[in-house]
Amino acid sequence: MTHPIDGVRDTLALIKGAGDLASGVAARLHRSGFPVVMTELPEPTMVRRAVSFGEAVYEGEFKVEDIVARRVADAEAARAALAERVIPVWVDPGAACRHLLRPAVVVDAILAKHNTGTAITDAALVIGLGPGFTAGADCHAVIETNRGHWLGRVLWQGSAQPDTRAPGKIAERQDERVLRAPASGIVQGLVAIGDRVEAGQLIATVDGHALHAVFAGVVRGLIRSGLWAPAELKIGDVDPRGDPIYCFYISEKSLAIGGGVLEAILSSQIVR
Repeated sequence: MTHPIDGVRDTLALIKGAGDLASGVAARLHRSGFPVVMTELPEPTMVRRAVSFGEAVYEGEFKVEDIVARRVADAEAARAALAERVIPVWVDPGAACRHLLRPAVVVDAILAKHNTGTAITDAALVIGLGPGFTAGADCHAVIETNRGHWLGRVLWQGSAQPDTRAPGKIAERQDERVLRAPASGIVQGLVAIGDRVEAGQLIATVDGHALHAVFAGVVRGLIRSGLWAPAELKIGDVDPRGDPIYCFYISEKSLAIGGGVLEAILSSQIVR
């Protein structure tokens, strides 16, 4: 009898997007034995960079907790990384690499709040995260991403809850913990992720416009300096809990969503 882990090792998962939520999914699958490939944009604007495998696009290699990701440019390099138990990150906005890699699972973790091109025919199992997908139409399963009682639940019919356009509440702070670009332009960060800041402290400038912390806390996320951001784009996140360690570990929300993806894969019976 074949041990279940053998089937897991043969079940390639392609994750579209490599931001913090996508990285939580990748970590859950990787630690469970699944080979994982991720795709990203040429210049991703990740906020929680310390826990995003997409940082490999800029750094070449990047470690989140105990897992290493590596930027790759072709299928041969991707397969070589997988053989080393490294997560390949491929700059491939349209995920055209799926035609070369032939993944058993495709997970759309772009979190665009609408479907940017994923089809139910992309793989034997196609999973969409959050709003913008309908199970049975453009994917097989949808994972709820809204915080609350239904977070991480697998939906085999219907859609996730609509986008609330409101960030999750942390220590009674909600909208004010998210830093948005005050204008369009080049971002220049003036603090580092994990730094403690005081209310009113200058965090960054965007095209010369100042962005200040609203309350005292720890900088949980900040996009890379030198990137262009449109006005109102989320470019930073201040955590009121004040513990820098949270900045460098995958969040409970990301892990819950990753657990939902893992459940969907194992319950779909594509693992033999």
